[in-house]
Amino acid sequence: MYLKHFGLSELPFRITPDTSFAYSGQHHQEALNTLLIALDNGEGFVKISGEVGTGKTLLCRRLLQTLNDDWVSAYLPNPSIDPDTLLLALAEELSIKDVAGLDQYHLIRRINLALLDFARAKKRVVVCIDEAQAMPMETLEALRLLSNLETEKRKLLQIVLFGQPELDVKLGRQEARQLLQRIAFHYQLRGVAKSEIADYVAHRLRVAGYRGDGLFTPSALRALHRSSGGVPRLINILAHKSLLAVYGEGRQMVKVRHVRLARKDTEGARRAGWLW
Repeated sequence: MYLKHFGLSELPFRITPDTSFAYSGQHHQEALNTLLIALDNGEGFVKISGEVGTGKTLLCRRLLQTLNDDWVSAYLPNPSIDPDTLLLALAEELSIKDVAGLDQYHLIRRINLALLDFARAKKRVVVCIDEAQAMPMETLEALRLLSNLETEKRKLLQIVLFGQPELDVKLGRQEARQLLQRIAFHYQLRGVAKSEIADYVAHRLRVAGYRGDGLFTPSALRALHRSSGGVPRLINILAHKSLLAVYGEGRQMVKVRHVRLARKDTEGARRAGWLW
């Protein structure tokens, strides 16, 4: 690969949500601040929505890393399951024992008892649910019932939903109105702004060990933003392919033509229609 050629210690533009590469752009920082304020206020439901590739999973991981020992956290990455399976998965995440074979009523009761134990120990509990747009309506209703668990002072469980715009559509249905009313904080996550693209690329290169001058010309950076629409996942794919093209030529600088080659080879960028 091109690591030695550019003086890198690791690949700078992986599409996996690695928090060591997290860039605190305006929208991501605002979203993280919204989450922290909501959790500090003890709100039952928080919602983060955003298009594919805008970094919702990365944001979720950043949130979980931010929480201190006063918190007990659970992470559910695949909520496209029935209510009982969701409750069992939650019990497993929270290390709750003796739940096998219980019906939904007794599952919720067992989880409630465990949450009360956490509260007595001065622990707060947050559940982060990724890809929440895939959750069936009956599973969302089970979540709503869980959110009713509370003491006289505060909620025993806080739930953060991360999902694509389809989640907003689903919560807008008549049968989801009770859950929608419980969402006290929400934020719509957007991509990297045009004014941030140079810093975004430089940050990822720096974390990956690059110590030289800019690898991307200003015009290449503008092309990278136009071709990706600012979507971080597409930026990473296009930047990686651009570096491959430069490496293949034995050169050191990414120019507009390299980004064009990357765009032509990237289905998502072509489909978005960022032609110039």
